[in-house]
Amino acid sequence: MIRRSFIKNLGVLGVAAAAPVELIKAAEAPVSTEGIDLSTTTLKGRVSAGGKGIEGVAVTDGINVTRTNGSGSYELLSNKTTGFVYISLPAGYEFPHQNSISQFYKKIDHSKNTFAADFQLTKLSQSDDKHAFVVWADPQIQNRKDADLLLTQSAPDLKELVDSYGKNMLMHGIGCGDLIFDRFELFADYKKAIAMSGIPFFNVIGNHDMDLEARTDEGSTETFKEQFGPTYYSFNRGKIHYVVLDDVFFMGVPKRYMGYINETQLKWLEQDLKQVKPGTTVVLSVHIPTNTGQRQRDQSTEPELGGVVINRQRLYDLLKPYTVHIMSGHTHFNEVWINENITEHNHGTVCGAWWTGPICGDGTPNGYGVYEVDGDKLSWYYKATGKPKTHQLRIYGRGRHKSFPEDVAVNVWNYDKNWKLEWFADGRSMGQPEQRTAHDPWALETLLGKSLPATRGWAEPNLTDHIFFMKPAADVKNIRVTATDPFGNTYGETLALNA
Repeated sequence: MIRRSFIKNLGVLGVAAAAPVELIKAAEAPVSTEGIDLSTTTLKGRVSAGGKGIEGVAVTDGINVTRTNGSGSYELLSNKTTGFVYISLPAGYEFPHQNSISQFYKKIDHSKNTFAADFQLTKLSQSDDKHAFVVWADPQIQNRKDADLLLTQSAPDLKELVDSYGKNMLMHGIGCGDLIFDRFELFADYKKAIAMSGIPFFNVIGNHDMDLEARTDEGSTETFKEQFGPTYYSFNRGKIHYVVLDDVFFMGVPKRYMGYINETQLKWLEQDLKQVKPGTTVVLSVHIPTNTGQRQRDQSTEPELGGVVINRQRLYDLLKPYTVHIMSGHTHFNEVWINENITEHNHGTVCGAWWTGPICGDGTPNGYGVYEVDGDKLSWYYKATGKPKTHQLRIYGRGRHKSFPEDVAVNVWNYDKNWKLEWFADGRSMGQPEQRTAHDPWALETLLGKSLPATRGWAEPNLTDHIFFMKPAADVKNIRVTATDPFGNTYGETLALNA
């Protein structure tokens, strides 16, 4: 039925490539091996606020992690393969940023044997146990028209949301990858868009943010690093530990990649998490989701090398001691799944179905995730661009879904197993609608067909599990559906029949 499978085909090139050999330990003496300069550089400096050193701050070169001593000082032996020295921003301090680009790193000058990098922070005047953050997945601007839509629709919507929380609410953003669509000159427009929010953003590299002419995965991140710094790092706010990883492994051929977390990052993450008490809530952001239900929905037996993280179990093993929320994008559909200690939020996108209209391939509106934090607990909702936060479902009348012409359908895009749905026929409760795996009717109407969508022919409707069906009697005049999220917020929509 569906003529293309864009994301899966882009990510797969036959069998998986072998994982690269990673440098884990810094060399102890100058040596050259196969053209790689492993001579050492000593990194040293101080992390302070108001002239007073901050003890216990994690400092890293992306390979090894150390902590500041009682005076806020650190020293770390690195080598010429590293690019940055950076800190895991501690809780209780402002997030330093320049026009919303978070500043937690210094580019290493390897021309000297010792590189000094100090980090000055500002202590918060309030507790950060309560805060909020947003997740912008896949702005994916490819041309001037896309950039203008981002700047005139998405960015003002985010600014309005930030303002609605008031100036005392601590907020930050996570740019969850595919910030642009292969056109590096448009990074300037992405930066302008997030700067309109006034909040610091932490950015994730996506498959469309990579250098496609690079020889290997190691070289594919150079432009992104020039714009935003390291591709994997951590930071802290309140009782939450945040981690960002690069899970897009570039195969050395344009448009070919797989979801994979390399050994360097896993070794680094092991060290990073040693600083984090078991039981802590960890928010981990990646571009490619660690897993989705799409393969099951499509009844596919093919491997999803470009659609999910193929070595995800190795990551899950490291995360077992924690309560984990994974933030991801990439798929252009919205899905929330929960398994044991992990909840993954695979977000609908800022660009929807690549700026072809107001919805993603599963009927989720163009938009982004909003998360409110209280202590170690998260609550969340999906914010549709240009719509109030109460816009959490959409009803379709009889005949709108061609596969089920006698039924009324409702799409609840941020649904997970802890939601409760109920439908009413002329005010009488009829129980819960029937959940099915199906397409969203609007997505079928706008994205399926040889000439649709005209602007981005690869965009396709996706099967989804967050669509539900009702079969009202012929004489029913109106249908109402209520949906209660896991936090007790109830949303409702009413549809008149036979009008």
